[in-house]
Amino acid sequence: MQVTMLVIGGVGIALLLVSFLLGDLVDGFLDGIGPDALSGLAVAGFLAAFGFVGALTANAGASNAVAILAGLVAGVAAGAGAGWASTRLMRGGDEATVRSTGLVGLSGTVVEPVPDEGYGMVSVVAAGHITRLNARAAEPLPSGTAVVVTAVLSPTSVTVARQG
Repeated sequence: MQVTMLVIGGVGIALLLVSFLLGDLVDGFLDGIGPDALSGLAVAGFLAAFGFVGALTANAGASNAVAILAGLVAGVAAGAGAGWASTRLMRGGDEATVRSTGLVGLSGTVVEPVPDEGYGMVSVVAAGHITRLNARAAEPLPSGTAVVVTAVLSPTSVTVARQG
């Protein structure tokens, strides 16, 4: 029984290595089977934990049924954790994408002076990203001036006003 469990654990480790090297191939095979959380990493985590925990439990003197149950519990936990982690890490997530419509009202700083006629440059933090934008203002603004974005002119330019 212990040898069988160790072989299952070894297959899990081998599958983990294959998933790291050829992840898209393994995940492509699993696409038709279940949800996104059922990835090569999740299956590998399940097999490795099931095999090794089962072998350790059997080696400690437990019955085969107890060893299999302990392996199943550990395997499900490891597989679920690996599936959740791989899903979270692989998700592109556009929630942090900077959108020009969300710039109005943000505070920033002038990094290149804004002249009376023409463009300068401001730096604002939008969705956690430092974003530099071309800027116009109703009055000349020197570098270092705190400003607030009042309108979006284009995806790369805004109008600003002195903050305060």
